[in-house]
Amino acid sequence: MSFTIYPAIDMLGGKCVRLKQGDYNQETVYGDSPFEMAKSFADEGADWIHMVDLDGAKDGKRINDRFVIEAAQKLGAKVQIGGGIRTEEDVRHYLDNGVDRVIIGSLAVSETELVKEWLGKFGSKIAIGLDAKDGFVATHGWIETSSLKAVDLGRELAAAGAETFIFTDIATDGMLSGPNIEAVAELARATGKSVIASGGVSSLADLKDVKRYEEEGVSGAIVGKAIYTGQFTVREALEEVRNQ
Repeated sequence: MSFTIYPAIDMLGGKCVRLKQGDYNQETVYGDSPFEMAKSFADEGADWIHMVDLDGAKDGKRINDRFVIEAAQKLGAKVQIGGGIRTEEDVRHYLDNGVDRVIIGSLAVSETELVKEWLGKFGSKIAIGLDAKDGFVATHGWIETSSLKAVDLGRELAAAGAETFIFTDIATDGMLSGPNIEAVAELARATGKSVIASGGVSSLADLKDVKRYEEEGVSGAIVGKAIYTGQFTVREALEEVRNQ
């Protein structure tokens, strides 16, 4: 397993944006073209690109899928997508059009048995996105918090075949305050699976800290705002984890 940097593209209204702690009212626009942003990341050497359809997450249907598929088909990097994926047809739509991995979030809580079925059909092509607030899973674009512990749901879905989890601590997302590394590592230990850290990475030192848990199953980090605000480039992030 190699530690992977996932530069992030959050799409809202066809533009590249970042939200603060998932709040749709706290939006900053960083680019007019998700595809051009993805291309710039691939040109810097990114092996994977993490894309999120924020419109889709809010409305419960695919909205910005054309940008995702364009990136998947035209760039050398692999693409994973989350947001607005509610049906098996949605999953197939992306996988049949060149997307490498589909992220299931809210449905993993509300339709756990259905997601287990998909894991049986699609295996490692599905990643489970666990977004947590104080350890409890948040759903529907982080608007609601469930009574389910992220670690407990992680164990259940790992037993059903999930190989990859993406863990976001909402308190750190978009805040440049450093990731909640202990919570990420706890999920990796509990599930015995690959966990990608998301939220809060603000410096190359943060990436170094996350990578220290690689042997425990922490397999990568999603980086968004730090790249957009010039804390470091994708190329610098890749060099940092390769040289460590």
